[in-house]
Amino acid sequence: MYRKIGLQQWTHFCTFTYDGNKLIEEEFRNKLLTCLRHLSHRKNWKYIGVFERSPNLERLHFHGIFVIAEMVGEIIETKDYSTKTHQMQIAHQNTFFLERFGRNDFKETINNIGVNDAVGYIMKYIRKTGEKVIYSKHLQTYFVADILDDDVVCKIGQEDRKILLFDDFKCLDFETGEILGQPNKDKSLIDKLPKAY
Repeated sequence: MYRKIGLQQWTHFCTFTYDGNKLIEEEFRNKLLTCLRHLSHRKNWKYIGVFERSPNLERLHFHGIFVIAEMVGEIIETKDYSTKTHQMQIAHQNTFFLERFGRNDFKETINNIGVNDAVGYIMKYIRKTGEKVIYSKHLQTYFVADILDDDVVCKIGQEDRKILLFDDFKCLDFETGEILGQPNKDKSLIDKLPKAY
């Protein structure tokens, strides 16, 4: 999972909350997943998330990190009272999801800042509830690059089909052999390299 997370430029951390006035719980789960699959296919959205229940009200939620290439609906700012913190809070809700599913919150992540916290949040619910992680299709796991022989520590895995690299390994251009850079020092290099599953 962490490989899939590390290769994306996540744009949003989103929460979708079940609203009993719009759907029954099973409908919420099924229709939300269908909607996210359609957005993944039609609008190139990518996501990783998990369903969970709030501790007090047992209300079903979906928490996820998203790459939103093309937004649907509009983001509106709403203020309401948080029963958890007993204070007013501001939420950035998407009108598309608000109409169909109920309360939601779209928090922007800029330059993947906050993604580690979001992943920790999602992992907490996986461990707590045993829910399975839900991925969109086409989340790449690897980037493809040529490397120097000197950057290989050793071969690993069954039949030595994988290799362990030094932390400071360099990526090379396939055609020219020119050194492109070090992914651990230049994160933008990863965005430029071809990806694989």
